[in-house]
Amino acid sequence: MIEKVLVANRGEIAVRVMRSCREMGIASVAVFSEADRNAMHVRYADEAYCVGPASSAESYLNIDNILKVAKTTKADAIHPGYGFLSENAVFAQKVADAGIIFIGPSIHAINTMGDKLTARELMMKSGVPVVPGTEENINSNERLKEVAKEIGYPVMIKASAGGGGKGMRLVRDEKDVISSYEMAKSEAKSSFANDAVYIEKYIEGPHHIEFQIMADEHGNYVHLFERECSVQRRHQKVVEETPSPLMTPELREEMGQRAIDAAKSVDYVGAGTVEFLVDNNLNFYFLEMNTRLQVEHPITERVTGIDLVKAQINVANGLALPFKQEDLRQNGHSIECRIYAEDHKNNFMPCPGVVKNISEPLGLGIRTDGYVYEGYEIPFHYDPMISKLISWAPTRQEAIERMKRALYEYKITGVKTSIPFVSRIMEADDFVQGKYDTHFIEENMDFLMSDDDCSDYCEDIALLVAYLDYSEKLQKLGGNGQKLESKSSPWKEFARRKNVIRL
Repeated sequence: MIEKVLVANRGEIAVRVMRSCREMGIASVAVFSEADRNAMHVRYADEAYCVGPASSAESYLNIDNILKVAKTTKADAIHPGYGFLSENAVFAQKVADAGIIFIGPSIHAINTMGDKLTARELMMKSGVPVVPGTEENINSNERLKEVAKEIGYPVMIKASAGGGGKGMRLVRDEKDVISSYEMAKSEAKSSFANDAVYIEKYIEGPHHIEFQIMADEHGNYVHLFERECSVQRRHQKVVEETPSPLMTPELREEMGQRAIDAAKSVDYVGAGTVEFLVDNNLNFYFLEMNTRLQVEHPITERVTGIDLVKAQINVANGLALPFKQEDLRQNGHSIECRIYAEDHKNNFMPCPGVVKNISEPLGLGIRTDGYVYEGYEIPFHYDPMISKLISWAPTRQEAIERMKRALYEYKITGVKTSIPFVSRIMEADDFVQGKYDTHFIEENMDFLMSDDDCSDYCEDIALLVAYLDYSEKLQKLGGNGQKLESKSSPWKEFARRKNVIRL
């Protein structure tokens, strides 16, 4: 049985994996770059070792150095988290060759699902619906124009080895198809060292819905229901929720079964996610399969009561899943907001720097998966996501209200964060009503940018001083103050809306 796990990752996911390990009595080993020497995952782990300089290529992606640490510490297993090496078949193979357990699927599954064209072909053979498109890479401008015209605009050009919105271009007109093709190939080459691209029909107004699956070595497969991931910016998820407001019981059952079919087609073992696009008529199409744990896994944990990391470790230990499909239920509603160190007023520019103060929200139904602390310097070398805020409540409306309360309580100074931006998402009518698709952010950008929350304490204090001065004048005027109060009521209401009294 696994007694020591090396977590080949950083940030909040490394800490989150280590927490489950600690609850299971399993020792944890952290690896870190020179830029992360003071990171929380380094402090939390039982052991920690530097694997290289700040550059990811020389540290978190340095397979040889990571395996050297695993051997030195006599780690039984490696958990890759998400990102970095989590879907790298070469890494998984080297881990296996070293006699170490890889907490993830087989090399075959990673390779097959990692290539979008191969995955598409396999899904069609398995009876899983796919978006109309090519079954081969596009290698010439002539073939590009021919296929795009045949499918019909708009079309999506996508990197065969892609993910995370990279190497992807939407083309609505033939005049843009060549330039978009060249940009997609260039980005795919730089991001994945593979410039192969293919074309799919673009689904207008789609919902991005994914199903969490779990499988063991004994042939047991289950899905743990759906996650609605349509609140996206540049194909990157910002807010996720479960259950999906779009879902019907019949659609859930059908999509869940197709997700299991997809997993069975590659003899999948462990935790994975099958992603679909769903159109306005509730037709659904296979998008891709992520052969790893997802960023948004906590909302599934919250409504099912299952610790997915513990389940991964138990499956890696060769144990059978302790539950069957009929045992699983969705209890209540959960929402996740991704919190980034970024300035949404400046084109979402990352804002690394020193965290001066932080106060994380508490209370019923709130969970925060983060990794920053007071005095910690957020490095500029990595993804700017600093935490995930999760709310749960018996109903969707209560979960939204609870999230709004938690975002109000969440205070970070020293760096700008996306807290005001996601707070506005919780206020947007389309989101509140559950009537949104992947175009939600671009269609509501004016509203989302007009946040009226004071995130800067200096502004809060200035407002408070002005309000107290106003109150003092009323007291001095006595009875005559009624006239001033009447004239100044708009300012009084403004001060109240700004919540300055909280100071």
